[in-house]
Amino acid sequence: MALSTLLVISGIILLIAYFTYGKYVYKKFKLNDDRPSPAHTYEDGIDYVPSKPIVVLGHHFASIAGAGPIVGPIIAVTFGWVPAVIWILVGGIFFGAVHDLGSLAASLRNQGKSIGVIIQNNIGKKGKQLFILFSFSTLILIIGVFADIIAKTFVSNAGVASASILFIVLAVSFGFVNRLFGNSKQAFVVISVIGVILMYYFVYLGMQLPFELSYQTWVYILLGYAFIASVTPVSMLLQPRDYLNSFLLYGLILAAVVGVFIANPTITMSTEVYVTADNLGYLFPVLFVTIACGAISGFHSLVASGTTSKQLDKESDAKVVGFGGMLIESFLAIISVGAVIVLSRSEYLERLGQEGPVPLFASGLGAMIASMGIPESFAVGFVALTVSAFALTTLDTCTRLARFTLQEYFDDIKSPTALKISQNRYLSTSIVVILSIMLLASGSFSTLWPIFGSANQLLAALALLTIAVWLIRQKVNATFVTIPMFFMFTVTLTSLGLFAWKNFQAEVYVLAIIASLLFLLSIALITLASRSLRKELKTTELVK
Repeated sequence: MALSTLLVISGIILLIAYFTYGKYVYKKFKLNDDRPSPAHTYEDGIDYVPSKPIVVLGHHFASIAGAGPIVGPIIAVTFGWVPAVIWILVGGIFFGAVHDLGSLAASLRNQGKSIGVIIQNNIGKKGKQLFILFSFSTLILIIGVFADIIAKTFVSNAGVASASILFIVLAVSFGFVNRLFGNSKQAFVVISVIGVILMYYFVYLGMQLPFELSYQTWVYILLGYAFIASVTPVSMLLQPRDYLNSFLLYGLILAAVVGVFIANPTITMSTEVYVTADNLGYLFPVLFVTIACGAISGFHSLVASGTTSKQLDKESDAKVVGFGGMLIESFLAIISVGAVIVLSRSEYLERLGQEGPVPLFASGLGAMIASMGIPESFAVGFVALTVSAFALTTLDTCTRLARFTLQEYFDDIKSPTALKISQNRYLSTSIVVILSIMLLASGSFSTLWPIFGSANQLLAALALLTIAVWLIRQKVNATFVTIPMFFMFTVTLTSLGLFAWKNFQAEVYVLAIIASLLFLLSIALITLASRSLRKELKTTELVK
């Protein structure tokens, strides 16, 4: 079968899903434009800023994508490309898109607050505290790991560092000029075209002007940048950078599709399914943990309920941003699979072990894009740079999300210190950055990172649980949420159990204990949710 056929079939399925199932899910959440969005109700020019849907989609897509829909699917092809593709399509439509739109909808109806606050409003204060401690710890881990990855990338490829710096300067300039023209639609179109052209030019210019610094220096610069991105108005840096950067991914997707049709490669890898894989384990639950971004990822719920919900101009924009953004990511995941299944299985496994998923993706896709007449070395470099650019987007978004999470945790604590942390964004961001530096200095982030996959999917299961309780309390049939919720709890609890036992046997007790604690956390939140629903049922019966 030609690879182009797989892309066309997948694209058609995702498009049909958006206009049919997306419409159904949107109606179930009862979103409408009669109610002002939190961006208008709580507009403060810093975090709550009503914005155009294409800008919010750019921010949301850039934040949730990163390297996730590339790395996970390519590794998961170890089990066979057919189960990987099926999970991306089924998971993206019926799990991830519901999860993302649901997190966004629930946040819109809860003052633009995060999943933690929604848990408090629907399950209880204890549930909020447990969830926020878990999500905050996860975010600090992501910040530490990505600061390390990006710093090492900048050291090994100074051209990527130069291009990234130029992107930031361009984003600040874009935001300034856009505000100067009062967010005029005509001016916005013009500066968007200019901004995108300059961004692609900076890809070339950055490679010609490498900027070299030491690893340690880059770490401090990156965390300093993350601090600034967290405390400045979202329309000044974070939003325009994500919006412009999203065109890198859009361009990558478009170039990939055109390149595939011109090169017209065939799928060489067999359709055989492998129940077990060396160094990974069994297909269930590993496949569903490995392919997170592209199918369903708990991190998306933090973005949707953290930064995205505070920027939506009106509730109807939630469908294209939440549901649509997820399906675009699913298509990118399909492209990622396509980049490696043109190889034989033996060649794929050999190169995956030697090169890693990102270089393998860059070389595979770069060769296809080169069929358009672009030098292959430039095409491969462009793909690699695009992936690296989105790692920086993940870093600054996570820092802002960690700041929100920390502030919300201290909202209910009555003390002068708690009040300062909850109301002072500079203080709360400083705490986030200091904790990230401490994690990096300890070196323990590399030890803790292996558990992230299971922890991320546990976030997804808990977000679905929260959305389900919120809907049930509103007397809405939540079956379309509870089915993926039960499946994700089965996946994550199985994964955490196996992970704990494996590390206990290997005498890696830290990971075994953390996995066990996460297992207990999920049981605790399920119990609290059940109590909340039983209480709601009793109250309803008394009223009757």
